Amino acid sequence: MKRNFFISLLTVAVLAVSCFEDMDDNIQIASTLEIQNFVYRGLNYYYLYKADTPELANDAFGSQGELDNFLDNYGSPESLFDYLLSPQDRFSAIFSDFRVIEDALSGISLSNGMEFGLVKYPDNSGNVFGYVRYVLPNTDAEAAGLKRGDIFTKIDGQQITTENYIELQTPDSYTIGLATFDGSNFISTGETINLNKTQYNENPVFLVKTLNVNSEKIGYLMYNGFIKDYETQLNSAFAQFIAEGVTNLVLDLRYNGGGSVETATDLASMITGQFNGQVFYKEFWNSDRQAENASDGLFDSSISNGSAINSLNLSNVYILTTRRTASASELVINSLKPYINTVQVGDTTTGKFQASFLLYDAPAPAFSRQEANASHYYAMLPLVFKTANVAGNTDYVEGLFPQIALQEDYFNLGELGDENEPLLAAALFEIAGRPFHGRRDFKPLKEISHSKADSPIYGKMIGNN
Repeated sequence: MKRNFFISLLTVAVLAVSCFEDMDDNIQIASTLEIQNFVYRGLNYYYLYKADTPELANDAFGSQGELDNFLDNYGSPESLFDYLLSPQDRFSAIFSDFRVIEDALSGISLSNGMEFGLVKYPDNSGNVFGYVRYVLPNTDAEAAGLKRGDIFTKIDGQQITTENYIELQTPDSYTIGLATFDGSNFISTGETINLNKTQYNENPVFLVKTLNVNSEKIGYLMYNGFIKDYETQLNSAFAQFIAEGVTNLVLDLRYNGGGSVETATDLASMITGQFNGQVFYKEFWNSDRQAENASDGLFDSSISNGSAINSLNLSNVYILTTRRTASASELVINSLKPYINTVQVGDTTTGKFQASFLLYDAPAPAFSRQEANASHYYAMLPLVFKTANVAGNTDYVEGLFPQIALQEDYFNLGELGDENEPLLAAALFEIAGRPFHGRRDFKPLKEISHSKADSPIYGKMIGNN
């Protein structure tokens, strides 16, 4: 059983602030070298790809003085962190203020409610347009009447381009200029909408409904993030499916960038239920930590508050994916495949099979918040173990490939949860033979970013305690 010193990262934000001294009241400010020693200690102890960096070897330095001389070559904790990472690592992160990531792990962020993607123009001009994926309830975007499929080409009056898209969307308040596309050109509608970001708690259980298709009762769940604080709402969605007699499920993870491993395990147990206690995933740590820390993740029968999991006991599941489907979402897909018929509909996923947990500047092995150095707010989220399903499948760097390949058409998105929405319609054809009329002949365009790209937890998979 895994040692219980790991902090549950998705509940850490609710710890009393009083247990950590406010830096504003502390006259002792950590030196760069002190923080860099923390970075080195944490990576030397837990980093999954430790063997790829010679300087992280246990015998790399003969004394603390030699180590300090090495650390002095780097002007910031961030530059040291980047140097020590393996070339195969795309996901480890360091934060100068851990309060931001603690909020994110609880589903709290600044948001105007418009979840969008940014896509290059088809004419290769370097111009970029945005499309609205969905709109969050009780936000500025909802109040303004924005809806899925709306297109915008300008922010604060400037054409969006590959050069300026990051800076344009950074302010807490900005105006978008709406447009239409006639098949060749983008045409401004002349309408502008001002959007303001506020602190927002996003419920990742976005849409739950039961469809009646050719005498089949099919559950549809759009789930946008494995946020542990909302596992009760997730479990309630499955209670609804059970009450409504659902016999098949379409799980929409197309924009789900991941989150808690524990919540992913719970979700898989809600879909199934007949495999309680069996291996859901296996863990592989660095050679120093493997024997002590690795443990199998098991299908379970209760969520973290002790409530019984509402299980559908399905033998088939249909999962909608895009390139933005990552980490814990991929864990669900990969780890269900050896057990039930898991049909992936859409595009290839991101390719993230490694998990992390938050390390504070505190003594090993816990690196806990309770014992954290009160003179700075740095923390790290390094990759610490990789996952494999019970059959041993892992290292899917190129992503998980769909059985039914279909990319989203940004100019014909359809309404989420509607039987005619292209990805859902393709799944319904497989389940119940409902005619599918989605276009497959459109030219795919390159999406370069999205509204959650700057989230500190997007694409992260957070390990269990």
